[in-house]
Amino acid sequence: MLVQPYLFFDGRCEEALDFYKKTLGAKVEMLMRFKENPDGANYSPPGGAEKIMHSCFRIGDTSVMASDGMCAGQPDFKGFSLSITAKDEAEAEKLFGALADGGKVQMPMAKTFFSPKFGMVADKFGVGWMVIVAQ
Repeated sequence: MLVQPYLFFDGRCEEALDFYKKTLGAKVEMLMRFKENPDGANYSPPGGAEKIMHSCFRIGDTSVMASDGMCAGQPDFKGFSLSITAKDEAEAEKLFGALADGGKVQMPMAKTFFSPKFGMVADKFGVGWMVIVAQ
């Protein structure tokens, strides 16, 4: 069994993919726009033919799927965070700073009882991230 996160960026998926490529080194493995669906049906929201119907990108060993969804422009990510494990404190600080650019720090990077560095941030799309260095 495989469980994968699927994020709906509500019209900002391409911007999010570019952001994650830049900040996390994400590699886009698959991308299909609404206009490219193989059965030719019009699944796109009004004016959304160029928007992303489905994508899959890889961050390290993890695949994340994403879409523009209904393209209303208000992504809403609540009740979860994605956890990213950095190889060392310097990498953790770099990742945290990049994700925080335009976002909101929820818990600054600090030493905790479970990690030499841990912090929580919501990126500029509202996706929650926990950045941790393993003990």
